[in-house]
This record gives sequence, C-alpha cells and structure tokens, in this order.
Amino acid sequence: MKMAFVFILTYLCLPAPVHQATLPDATISDLSYKNIDFAMNLYRKISSSHDKNIFFSPLSISTSFASLLMASDGITREEIMKGLNLEQLEMTDQPERIPRLFQLLHENITQNGSLIVDQNMALFIRKQFEVERMFEDNMKKFFHADIKTVDFANTKQSVLSINDYIKQKTKEKVKEMISTLADTTQLLLINTIFFQGAWQMPFNPNLTENAPFHIDNYNIVQVPMMFKEAKFYTMEDIPLGARVLKLPYQKGISMLILLPNKDMDYTAIDEEITAERFLSWIKKLQKMRLEVNMPKFTMKWAYSLHNILPDMGMNSLFSTSANLTRLSKDQGLTVSEVLHKAVIEVDETGTTAAAATTTGIIPYSLPRLFTINKPFFFFIYHEDTNALLFMGRVIDPTTN
Repeated sequence: MKMAFVFILTYLCLPAPVHQATLPDATISDLSYKNIDFAMNLYRKISSSHDKNIFFSPLSISTSFASLLMASDGITREEIMKGLNLEQLEMTDQPERIPRLFQLLHENITQNGSLIVDQNMALFIRKQFEVERMFEDNMKKFFHADIKTVDFANTKQSVLSINDYIKQKTKEKVKEMISTLADTTQLLLINTIFFQGAWQMPFNPNLTENAPFHIDNYNIVQVPMMFKEAKFYTMEDIPLGARVLKLPYQKGISMLILLPNKDMDYTAIDEEITAERFLSWIKKLQKMRLEVNMPKFTMKWAYSLHNILPDMGMNSLFSTSANLTRLSKDQGLTVSEVLHKAVIEVDETGTTAAAATTTGIIPYSLPRLFTINKPFFFFIYHEDTNALLFMGRVIDPTTN
C-alpha cells in the first residue's frame, strides 16, 4: 500500500482599494512563496481554536479561491486577493495573470506523467441558472474545470451524482462528501486533489514496533513506530528550537518533518513558521546518517472554512454584500459554505493522500537519532517549485 492524500474543497452558492506594489515579472515561484504564507496564516487560524491534529491542502484551497477571483469584483475581489496573500502578484491591466500563474504551477507539478498529483475542479450548475460565458470559458481555460448541469430540485439524485464524481476523482478515498443539499442551490464548485507517492527509501515493516508517543507531559499513547537507518537530509534551526528532516518520495515530491526539541512546546513554534523560514530549511539541509523512528498515522479531517476565512478578511463573500457579478448577472448570489475535507495515510511504503534566521548545522559522523515521539509538523511540497501541496500537525497519531 502506498501513502495517499486527498483533499476536497466545496463551495455552496445560494441566492440570497489600494494595492501593494506589484511584481512585474512574477513567476510560479513567487506564487508558491505567497501560498506558503497563506498556508501558515490559515494554519494559525485553525490551530487557535483547538489543540487537535490538523491536515489540509493550501494548494487546493487557494486554487479554488483563485477561480472565484474570476467571478468576483469590487470589495469581494479585493478581500479574496488579500486573504490569499496575492495582492503583490496582481496587475490591473492583466486580469488573467493570477489564474495563469495557477495554471502554470499545475502544469509544472504534473508535467512528469509518472507523478500522481491529480487536481480537478468541477462546476455543478442549476439548469435554469445562467452563468456568464466569459467566466465559464475561463474556468475551462485556466482550471480545466468540468461544467455540469444539475437538477438541484431533485436533491437526492444531485447528492448521489456529486458524491460519485468526488469518489471517482479521489480514487474512492472520499466516498461521501455531501450528505444533504438545499433544493434552492444554484451552483456548486468542487476542487479535489489526490496525491499518491512511494518513499524513495521505504521503511521495513518487519522493523515496525509499538512505542510511546508523548502527546504532552501527562498523556502517552502507544503507536506503531517505523524505523529506518540511512543517510537523510536534515538540519537544525537552533533559534527556533527544532530539527528538520526531509523524507523524499519518488518523482520530485518530499515530506518535511519539523520536530520541536525535547524542551520546546509546539505552540511556541506556531507563530514562527513563515515562507522565508520554510525555504531556509530546504536550502540548508545537509546529508548525514540517521536512525529515524516515525509513527504511522491516518487522519481524516473536515473544515467549515466559511467560519474561519472571515477572520482572515474575507467577509463580504459570505454575506448579502457579495459581489459575484462576473459569475452571473443574477442578483443576491453569496457563498454560504466552504467545506474542505482532507485524508492522509502514512505507512512504511509511502503516502497516499520569516525574518531571516541564523541556522546552525551540527554534523555527526556516527548514526544520530531522529525520534518523532512527540507532536510535530509536516509539509508535503513539490521540489522544483517549492509549492506546498499539503501541511499538517500531528498531536496524537492514534486519533483519526
């Protein structure tokens, strides 16, 4: 079995500024950088409400909202731009610039046909609902979106059709995304992303043994702990009080583990993770022999982003003042729900699924332990573009 990640983002739409200096020659690397900081901001909003596991796809979320940029205008568009941290990439005389960057990023990630990163977008439209032709054309042009007509008045059949689509696109990892639909639904926008990858250096399942994982100072659970001794890329962020380990998959994607030191609580690190810091870890990795102990884990999480994103400045999109006139001339359109569902499985074979800092690198000639037996962070990224596909926080590996 290989590791697999699956992410679903759903928008349910019911009837009812001054810009920063731009980057004239913006590239997909600039987009990746901005998306990392968006991911960290979103992570902090999610983590502020609970101390549980976290797992989501910033690329899936930002791609879906990038498509809404083509549907929105006025203050709604400005809030989406600011919330996604994309203001510096926008140029008023190039309205298709940001969608084009997302298109190029997607093409770059998937250009190797043997790499399984499958991202899809679909627009389910009520039969009587009239979508602006330019918006529909751009959805197909930049996001290769499937445009489907649905009889939302027949809610039972609509739910079956949409769940079948999601199940197919996620290789049956997500079998029931939607349980109910209002019969007044006008439009449903769905984004799915599926990644399947095998480790370059698989763990030997015969060496996996139960071992303690310290959730905190008072709670310990037993988890299946994988073991591998080999040469790994690693580094230590001394000012942050954490170590970094790179676990490469085949075909140009890697998982980066951020493990707080023994005397460092993960909550002290939350505010310090930025795109600049993330890229500095990648740049300063060095190869050394390590004994790695890592827990197996599976997580399935769903987020109601419409309850989170207003705190990141996206307010009008979810209110009666939403300006979606580039999507349709019909009055009163608003976004009532944004649902994001994520699944990850990590086992021995793979995964189906800041201010500048001074970093000290401490080399060792003998095997050194890297034991992941306390809460840690992980990031799945595309090496050529540094695009952050997925990120998460594991507090308790035994909690699904």
